[in-house]
Amino acid sequence: MKNYENLDIEIKDGVYWLTLNRPEARNALDASMLNEIDQAIDEAEQEENVKVIIIQGAGDKSFAAGADIKQLNARKPLEALVPGMQGLYNKIENCKKVTVAAVSGYALGGGCELALACDIRIAAKNAKFGLPELNLGIIPGAGGTQRLSRIIGKGRALDMILTGKIIDGEEAERIGLATYYTSEKELAAKAEAVAAEISKKGPVAIQLAKFAVHKGYDIDEGTAMWIEKLSQAVAFGTEDKKEGTSAFIEKRKATFKNR
Repeated sequence: MKNYENLDIEIKDGVYWLTLNRPEARNALDASMLNEIDQAIDEAEQEENVKVIIIQGAGDKSFAAGADIKQLNARKPLEALVPGMQGLYNKIENCKKVTVAAVSGYALGGGCELALACDIRIAAKNAKFGLPELNLGIIPGAGGTQRLSRIIGKGRALDMILTGKIIDGEEAERIGLATYYTSEKELAAKAEAVAAEISKKGPVAIQLAKFAVHKGYDIDEGTAMWIEKLSQAVAFGTEDKKEGTSAFIEKRKATFKNR
């Protein structure tokens, strides 16, 4: 496992804990950290025993306070067209593993967009979500305008983006931005419990379910149903399907082999 300058990595019980580790800068997402996150996601993908990636921030002040503003200030127009942060977050969304954002403190701008790219978001009581980019004369550019509207609806997304307001963890859970809401003290335990529940499932089925949901969401229902049907056909051909159904019939715990 690689050593990172800006990340702390731990693999435990099939969970890849990825901690953004720049607490002195509120875990701001500078170019170096983004590059390391990209490498870490690749590393987690290659770990056969890993089923879930949990992303969290070091310290209790911030999950990730957003992009490095000094680096942002120096960027030129055409730089917005490179994959950059948006490309990285697309990779996280399309990751074969389930991704969970455990959010304590500020998740603003690119930090909020990082959480939005994850499959599941768990908000602590002190969590603060927002997309305040318009205050800087720019717009959310790492998927925020698209993912937020798909998760909480266009009206609420426009309200958050246009006003730049920041909402707490309780409000985030109420409007569907956060999947779960808990205390700061219980955040890691809640993330661990969610990961443990997911880890019981068949690995191939997990990948296929993610694929069907993400790829089917933005297209017509008929085509999306075919994506689901074809994904199920793949699942039916796996050893894990045979094991899962046999274990149910025999009233025992399934032992999946990711094939």
